[in-house]
Amino acid sequence: MPEPLPARLVVLVSGSGTNLQALLDACTDPSYGASVVAVGADRDDIEGLARADAAGVPTFVKRVKDFTTREHWDRAMAETVANFDPDLLVLAGFMKLVGEEFHSRFEGRIVNTHPALSPSFPGMHGPAEALEHGVKISGCTLFVVDDGVDTGPIVAQRAVPVEDDDTTATLHDRIKVVEREMLVDAVGRMAREGFAITGRKVRFGQ
Repeated sequence: MPEPLPARLVVLVSGSGTNLQALLDACTDPSYGASVVAVGADRDDIEGLARADAAGVPTFVKRVKDFTTREHWDRAMAETVANFDPDLLVLAGFMKLVGEEFHSRFEGRIVNTHPALSPSFPGMHGPAEALEHGVKISGCTLFVVDDGVDTGPIVAQRAVPVEDDDTTATLHDRIKVVEREMLVDAVGRMAREGFAITGRKVRFGQ
């Protein structure tokens, strides 16, 4: 029986692409079970695109300001992503909310990370709000994207202790390290084992 083909990953980025790099590195091992087939962005001249270029991965850019409406941008992004026939879409530091058409095209196949233990502290300021709240343990979450903000079914979570002398920056930096490890591990399992979503529960395996 032939070996199964690697799962096709399309990764969307908006900045430095450290999570993308972790995935690119993991995909160099054939046993990982996945391959990054394209990297998209919502802005030009970012390090994430340079990382993709260095790895020989096709890239594309769709800037919101180049479209007459947000809906047109969303449709163009969805159509471009669809051309790469992805099995899984990874939002790796992608700072735009995708819209209804994008969701409908790829429902159940889009994952994103959040630097807090969902459902606590959704939105842009998870580490800062965790510190302000005085939690002793924070962390990160990988979830399947739905039409809310950081509200989708949870794929994986990792805990990060909060130190007494933490600032938002130091806590976020430690979370990022764990987040990359979690992302690589969980996406690899999703690729190799498959996954199923039942209600709000995500389970590996078909």
